[in-house]
Amino acid sequence: MGVSVPILAISISLHLIAFVLAVGAERRRSTASVKPDEYDEKTYCAYDTDASTVYGLAAFGLLLIAQALIHGVTKCLCFGRGMMGGSSTTRAVVFFIFSWVTFLAAEACLVAGSARNAYHTKYRAVFKLEHLSCASLRKGVFAAGAALTLIAMVASTLYYWMHAKADTGGWEKHQNEGVGMTPSDYAENQHQMKTSEFEKV
Repeated sequence: MGVSVPILAISISLHLIAFVLAVGAERRRSTASVKPDEYDEKTYCAYDTDASTVYGLAAFGLLLIAQALIHGVTKCLCFGRGMMGGSSTTRAVVFFIFSWVTFLAAEACLVAGSARNAYHTKYRAVFKLEHLSCASLRKGVFAAGAALTLIAMVASTLYYWMHAKADTGGWEKHQNEGVGMTPSDYAENQHQMKTSEFEKV
């Protein structure tokens, strides 16, 4: 199996779009402010936007699709045909593990950030008598998800590249060995046939 440029391009594009969405989610985190209720003597938490949650979930989905694409093509290194031994196969296994670790870490940051950003403080407090604390997502969760998304992109790309190199290299080696042996075997057989005919004569 050789490297498919369209598959590689789609995978990288999905990762980059997920990265942009994760950065957007970090910049659009919802913030809250304590405001007095105009109808009674209580305060409540007013939140500005939930766009960060949408961005985070969209990045989560795109990253999942990209991971499924690469590991679906390579049959997840477990269910495909065996590869030839060598440095390329070793690197493919290393990047396979690394891609899954970074993928799971990125997805955890994105889904946790989206869930936390969507949580809003509902209760109220007595004005000037009780301090009201508004829950909000802390800075850096989506940024970590964005960074891990880029690392996952590099790991998945290198895994796919090394997997294809190991697979194709094994096929070419087998093919070259077969092609290299055929002419010599043919010449040897011809020589033996001529010798036998000469002895008969």
